Amino acid sequence: MRTHHCGEVNESLIEQQVTVVGWVQNRRDHGGVIFIDLRDRSGLLQVVIDPDTPEPFALADAARNEYVLKMTGFVRTRPEGTTNVNMPTGMVEMLTKEIEVLNTCEPLPFQHEDKDISETVRLKHRYLDLRRPIMQHTLRTRHEVTKTMRRFLEDEGFVEIETPILTRSTPEGARDYLVPSRTHAGQFFAMPQSPQLFKQLLMVSGFEKYYQVARCFRDEDLRADRQPEFTQLDIEMSFVTESDVMQMMTQMVKKLFASVLGESLPKEFPTITYSEAMTRFGTDRPDMRIDLELSEITDLMQAVEFKVFSGPAKDPKGRVAAMRVPGGASLSRKEIDGYTDFVSIYGAKGLAYIKVNDLTGGADGLQSPILKFLPDDVVAGIIERTGAATGDLIFFGADSAKVVNDSLGALRAKVAADLGLVREGWAPIWVTDFPLIEWDEDAGRFQSLHHPFTAPYEDQVELLSTDKAGEILSRAYDLVMNGSEIGGGSIRIHRTDVQQKVLDLLGIGEEEANNKFGFLLEALKYGAPPHGGIAFGLDRVVAMMAGVDSIRDVIAFPKTQKASCLLTEAPNDVDEKQLRELGLRLRKPKD
Repeated sequence: MRTHHCGEVNESLIEQQVTVVGWVQNRRDHGGVIFIDLRDRSGLLQVVIDPDTPEPFALADAARNEYVLKMTGFVRTRPEGTTNVNMPTGMVEMLTKEIEVLNTCEPLPFQHEDKDISETVRLKHRYLDLRRPIMQHTLRTRHEVTKTMRRFLEDEGFVEIETPILTRSTPEGARDYLVPSRTHAGQFFAMPQSPQLFKQLLMVSGFEKYYQVARCFRDEDLRADRQPEFTQLDIEMSFVTESDVMQMMTQMVKKLFASVLGESLPKEFPTITYSEAMTRFGTDRPDMRIDLELSEITDLMQAVEFKVFSGPAKDPKGRVAAMRVPGGASLSRKEIDGYTDFVSIYGAKGLAYIKVNDLTGGADGLQSPILKFLPDDVVAGIIERTGAATGDLIFFGADSAKVVNDSLGALRAKVAADLGLVREGWAPIWVTDFPLIEWDEDAGRFQSLHHPFTAPYEDQVELLSTDKAGEILSRAYDLVMNGSEIGGGSIRIHRTDVQQKVLDLLGIGEEEANNKFGFLLEALKYGAPPHGGIAFGLDRVVAMMAGVDSIRDVIAFPKTQKASCLLTEAPNDVDEKQLRELGLRLRKPKD
């Protein structure tokens, strides 16, 4: 229908006849001459329609935004003073001789240039929202990200293999989405939370290098970075160590940022252990663009009479930590109170502080309601460990280690953002040596920190059946970028006996293990190779690279935070006939 795309029309086509198609971006009437900015996926072209061509002029006069037009005319140089050097087509325009209206458009619920469109309206009319330049850009960025990753992996000898969407329910972690079976009455398929078990089976099958852009489903509470259905780049390799996986993935991520954003990442990504990350930053997802760190002062507080500090300091599960904020002494009491409210979200009962107004003035140069409870030598120790200087502020956390880490870890990121202490650019870091298991107080048993198929270090396998099992470290690794985990993986268990010991430790006995994972346990008996892999949250990676806050903005047709689709009005009721075929009857929930 066209000879050229709108964005391709430039000076090389001057005095040539071209035919273009697209949507009316803008229409302007300047003293009897009509200008239309015609848009297709390649860009914009300015089209001129003058009164000397009555029929095209009448059609252009009737056209409105988002009409779909086919236009034929001659390319000419724009008049002096009307050029736009910021557009590929900004030096030329097309003088139209023919117009065909391919479709009209009803009045729009919002205009492309509107900046305050509610998300409800955007999602209800997603097909119109996707016409906006920012949405076109983000989805094209997603395409480039996926394409670059695919090319890298294919060049490295990986094979793309699809795994089932309808599979067995193995409820560990998040809830499954269940699909009733018509042919097996009373039984259900589950939508996969990840291809984890199948990709391990592919390693047993001898493919050695597998990847998949995999659709995954989790029935869980949603946030800005969560969706009931999401996409991950799933990768698995045989005969590798964690170092092999991390090095190859480092190269892939470097290639990705260079190709899509033109950004050069460090030659090697730094590595930090989980223990060090929690001690220094209070989180296993540290934003390394922020220089703020936590200082351990638990030992200093054990002998003080101030029970707010001495209580947690004497508790084996407690922690007392301090965080120096450069220039923080300028914070007002109202701002500090705001941060106190903020850390309460994470369970902190308060937020103690010391302002260092003048370090040379001794105790008189310090300002804090807690100073009267702290001996001079303890205060001196705090100043020394934090490295505080005049003009700084020191925040304190004293509670269980979890509450202190959660609250100060979050406060670190918030204070840095508020005070402009976050450096520009990209800061990747690998986090390794996670605990294999953690105690779940509510369930009264151990749970995997990652998943039950993560391998412990070989020299710690013998501890699985002892009371020191909680000290075992896993061969897991996460890739963190700017404070967000973008990929996580591990070396897997490839021996049946070790896998059964881990399941026993998690309270999953032999009968339950065979019921849930029997096919995997049997497969591991038949020459399963050592293997490991990783999965990248593709939606999260694209959102970060596109500079948007929510993964909903990089998914073509996302769900709301209530897991519904406003566009198609799903989920929806189904008729009784469909339910009868599935052997189902609805039980109405109580009001």
